[in-house]
Amino acid sequence: MIELVKEIPAVLLNFLLVTVFSLLIGLSQRQLHTLAGQQERTFGTDRTFTFIGILGFLLYLLDPQGLYLFLGGGLILSVFMGINYFNNLRKYDDHGITTIVIALITYCIAPLLMTQPTWMVILVIVTVLIFTELKESFLQISQKFNKDEFLNLAKFLIIAGVILPIVPDEPVFRNITLTPYKVWLAVVVVSTISYLSYLLKKFVFRKGSILFSGILGGLYSSTATTIILARKSRKEPLARNQYIAAILFATAMMYLRILALILIFNRELFLAVYFYFILLFFISALIGTGILLYRNRQYSALDSELTDDKNPLEFRVALLFMALYVAFTFITYFVVSRFGVPGLNILSYIVGLTDIDPFLLNLFQGKFGVGTMVIATATLQAIISNNVLKMIYACFFMERKNWIFVIAGFLLVILLNLVFVFIV
Repeated sequence: MIELVKEIPAVLLNFLLVTVFSLLIGLSQRQLHTLAGQQERTFGTDRTFTFIGILGFLLYLLDPQGLYLFLGGGLILSVFMGINYFNNLRKYDDHGITTIVIALITYCIAPLLMTQPTWMVILVIVTVLIFTELKESFLQISQKFNKDEFLNLAKFLIIAGVILPIVPDEPVFRNITLTPYKVWLAVVVVSTISYLSYLLKKFVFRKGSILFSGILGGLYSSTATTIILARKSRKEPLARNQYIAAILFATAMMYLRILALILIFNRELFLAVYFYFILLFFISALIGTGILLYRNRQYSALDSELTDDKNPLEFRVALLFMALYVAFTFITYFVVSRFGVPGLNILSYIVGLTDIDPFLLNLFQGKFGVGTMVIATATLQAIISNNVLKMIYACFFMERKNWIFVIAGFLLVILLNLVFVFIV
């Protein structure tokens, strides 16, 4: 088959491809305007777009060097389409320009095909077809955006694409490998995970269950998610199993989130601990599933209190994280240099009662003169105390009759976590 294709003259093959691609675009335009009942608004559909593609092919073929014929034909075509556009604009008042742009893309298929790799041409055609068909989907997505959504995206782009490349990567203090680049890189990574969780919650699982709230919340902050779910459980006692399960699912996702951070910042540590973290993830999720299925027949959806769209990309949050990161850099350096590994072990348990991400990212990035397995142990120890804190929070905000499930679930996770501390 491949040999047979090679026997076809290149000009003929290019002509056939231009014709087929142009026809496909024309057919998609016909379907779009037919379904919308707007056949009279367009200057043409399948045949017209096919002829536009062929015209571009012929004019480019006749003058491939100077391109005067091709550019002149494109100019004339643009004039005719412009006349048609302004006529429809006067007639219908809301006539769009999308069809004209697609027609000009169709006109450019020939030179694109003869100067660029075939995959590039196919990518352009596929993109045009997909974006044409997704008109209604884009409309539905746009309706989910609030007035601050693009501002949120702009904040993320500033944090990741503007500030990060320009900050220096030179140590600021002697004997400490802290650099502005490392600090802001940690901010970018944590902000990215939080932002992805926010987007999934807002656009994919907007009407998700309590369980999805726990899963997505665990990607951002399992501690904050535990507090929210525990407080909400008081208002829906029949769904207590779901709330407790969601809290444990949030803890399970915490293990995956921390493992992702380890993979990004310390590959050697990742190879040493990935098995333990994956096992802790599955065990936590399994315990949550067991609690969910235990005498549970009540399933309820989240209300607006839990599905409230709170964007995590606030500069004050980023600045707070950066301040904590810098603070833990100095604290960790002082403790390790003064008290060695025992001091680091004690510090890891203490830090677990606060926000553990700045401390852990310091361990993953910093060079404090300790081995990989020491860092692994400190990481697991910080997670243990953080799980204890979440268990206390859950019991404090939940009704007392739910404590047995909360305590039993967390104790099993903590016990397994503690076993891995001794193994590591």
